[in-house]
Amino acid sequence: MTETPSTTEPFSPAQKEYLQGFMAGVAASGQFPFTSHTASGQLTASAASAATGNLAAPPAEDTVFGTPLADLCKEERWKHDEDPLDAWERLIAHADADKFPDAENTYRFKTHGLFYVAPAQDSFMIRLRVPACQLSAHQLHGLADLAADLGGGYADLTTRGNLQIREFKPRDLIKVLTRVQDLGLTSRGAGADNIRNVTASPNSGFDPDELLDVRPFALGVHHYILNHRDLYGLPRKFNVAFDNGGSLTAAADTNDIGFFACRVTAASLAKVERVDPNALPAPGIYFRVQLGGITGHQDFARDTGLLIKPSEAVAVTAAMIRVFAEHGDRTNRKKSRLKYVLDAWGFEKFIAETQKKLAFPLGRLPLAACEPRRPVVKHGWVGIYKQAQRGFNSVGIVIPVGRLKARQMHQLADLAEHYGKGELRLTVWQNIILPHIPDALTSAVTRQIERIGFHTEASSATGGIIACTGSKGCKYSSADTKAHAIATSKHLAASGLALEQPVNLHFTGCNHSCAQHYCGDLGYISTKLPDGAEGYHVVIGGGMDQEQGIAKEIFRGVRATEVPALTEKILRTYTTRRQSGETFVQWSRRHSIKELQEFLS
Repeated sequence: MTETPSTTEPFSPAQKEYLQGFMAGVAASGQFPFTSHTASGQLTASAASAATGNLAAPPAEDTVFGTPLADLCKEERWKHDEDPLDAWERLIAHADADKFPDAENTYRFKTHGLFYVAPAQDSFMIRLRVPACQLSAHQLHGLADLAADLGGGYADLTTRGNLQIREFKPRDLIKVLTRVQDLGLTSRGAGADNIRNVTASPNSGFDPDELLDVRPFALGVHHYILNHRDLYGLPRKFNVAFDNGGSLTAAADTNDIGFFACRVTAASLAKVERVDPNALPAPGIYFRVQLGGITGHQDFARDTGLLIKPSEAVAVTAAMIRVFAEHGDRTNRKKSRLKYVLDAWGFEKFIAETQKKLAFPLGRLPLAACEPRRPVVKHGWVGIYKQAQRGFNSVGIVIPVGRLKARQMHQLADLAEHYGKGELRLTVWQNIILPHIPDALTSAVTRQIERIGFHTEASSATGGIIACTGSKGCKYSSADTKAHAIATSKHLAASGLALEQPVNLHFTGCNHSCAQHYCGDLGYISTKLPDGAEGYHVVIGGGMDQEQGIAKEIFRGVRATEVPALTEKILRTYTTRRQSGETFVQWSRRHSIKELQEFLS
């Protein structure tokens, strides 16, 4: 998208006064944080600044953020020729003709969250935005009806805490979009070169150990994106996550921007030497900012040294995304993520460019001057846990490989309505949490969950298995990852294998690594074997949060049918050779790959 000059007339003093009052009133409602612009175009952490028109300046020549049109990749040229957000008439035409799109329109429709997934399926998939991973029972009922009426009768939970529904025909595109919007949801920007679902710790607001309920900030970013067209059409996709500092992970260290709630105390500040005391922040709760996570390229987000007030998070997010939009590579799709801007510039230059877009100074503090983040509970998204609200519990439900039938969606929504407060939380581990269950009703809820076909037992061997869509729904995948993950889960359940420490198994179908195989205790990335059979390369020793690390390859070209038995053998070898209390990650990293291969030969 090229920058274009403003076509709006300047606001009159009376109009400015009205808009200032309106935005101040909205901000005072406390629903979620807003950010606004000063008259000079800088972002503030307040909604009370003077309203302005389009702040984009006309380019000196016909370029896209300085890149000549002739150098753009084809996707960027398509975006330049017509903004994908303006595809409504194209969608209507395809629905009226009941026809599938060509390559250009396939790309354009992804901006609206609609994916033509041939040859895997000769149909469309819609990917939804579920900001802060929070969904109402009413919305889940509506999505179940949508899946049953127009789709394949099922939905998939994703590793971004949202939902995908499949098998829509072209004639139903407009019906699908409008029904989603009628539910108070959207798919706008859920695909193509856009900011994906903004995630948050799934137990935010009821975790007894959290430092901060981060949902308002995730929602603030979500709504800012929806209402600013220039935050679409980025060089490539972009991920943002908020971690509440509590018991569950949001996998924020795998995101382009990760906000981590942290506590600063007088004791922690005392660790900072040779710094002017007047330059130190007051004790309190802040966000640390990490940048550059992209595990498909084997890199985690890294701490930037930034310490910002929670009220500044939306403005900082918008400023950083705009810097990326202006300077990301639009010629080479393989080098167009934020990581490569950071590799070329370094953090200091990126932060300096971000600062230019902000009307307040970015705070700095060494990481050591903050209280350390408490360790997350591995597999803590499964099972029954006490909430911060006395007398209430959250119930984490295992949804095998994230697949939900429409009937099961209705049943879970009924449970949320009848036993809880009509609310569900989705996790980046493809599972669901039912919060606000009274103490006296937890047993009844777990029995109902078992009748639906799910369970709440945090099995160490099977509670952490996740899988991407696989070849049955994605053209990039070389294997039916969901089927193979389920086969492995059933094999482990039948084996009688008992583990004292949880493990995570990640099945992914291609190098995009939607299931983040490099972050699993064991990871599997699909490949086609010489005889055409489906197989996997196996990696070992990955982890997130306090176990952060990239897994290393241990086996190549394992036949898919041999994966369940091999997985059992690896886990049994771990149980017999580990030291007392040693986790799988600790054990696998203590040995070289050659030693592990010899153990398993």
